[in-house]
Amino acid sequence: MAIDRLISLLAILLREEKATAAQLAERLEVNRRTIYRDMERLCQAGIPLRSDRGRNGGISIMEGYAMDRTLLTDADRGAILAGLRSLDSVSGTGYYRRLMEKLPRSREAAEDDCVVIDLASWYGPVLAPRLAELKDACVRHRVVRFTYCAPGGDSRRAVEPGKLVFRWSSWYLHGWCREREGWRLFKLNRMLDLEVLEESFAPRPAPDPVTPAEQVYPGTLEATIRFSPAARWRLIDEYGAESFTQEPDGSLLFRRGFPDREELFRWTLSFQDQAELTGPEDLRRELAARLQKIYGKYDR
Repeated sequence: MAIDRLISLLAILLREEKATAAQLAERLEVNRRTIYRDMERLCQAGIPLRSDRGRNGGISIMEGYAMDRTLLTDADRGAILAGLRSLDSVSGTGYYRRLMEKLPRSREAAEDDCVVIDLASWYGPVLAPRLAELKDACVRHRVVRFTYCAPGGDSRRAVEPGKLVFRWSSWYLHGWCREREGWRLFKLNRMLDLEVLEESFAPRPAPDPVTPAEQVYPGTLEATIRFSPAARWRLIDEYGAESFTQEPDGSLLFRRGFPDREELFRWTLSFQDQAELTGPEDLRRELAARLQKIYGKYDR
């Protein structure tokens, strides 16, 4: 619809401040003539746009302009403000706060303030500059190099960055790993000695970084765990109230697939004496052997 395209065009200009007609046409999947017509409609609606010619030219909103409410409803503006506040919680720059000033607040509606999304992390002092560095590398198509800490050990990686992704309560870089010759998700907290190189690269066609969780962590290893009632709150918090059944003796029977035995053991042991792995039997015996080995370290 035309109104949706106008709002999308306006959002792009507010976010990026300047873009060429060709860039806007490509992103909105229309031709340049349509972009110019949309510009006329926005100007008629009272939004002052300017078009600069030359090498660094482009279409932009005149500086100092605060968006009027002619195109956005209170609900639209509330959603936009909630999103901008969430980005400001991790940027550490105040850029998105300044951008919010272009969207006037509604006095008669509460939508602007009823949603708070905090994307901040315990690693905030390290995370904010790292996000800024990687965002710049994504935009300028610069290769990054870092040491990545993984269960299999540390490894030095050279990556062509694609997008920054917030998922599973953490920030990730989705990029083409030259060592693995494929697209990977790298958790930002596990990156050490990050370098943004001067080497540039041609962007590759990228898959959707937000793949279904079952593809990233396939539940191929089926296990059954019995929990004490004291663990009920955590099972509900992590997997939902439908993830277990209550037995006649009050215990909770939990069945689920895990990606591998290490994840299964790690998660089960995090409940300490509130959990008992009941099957499969071979995994139960292996976990018992590991517990015996742990006990040996303290049985002195």
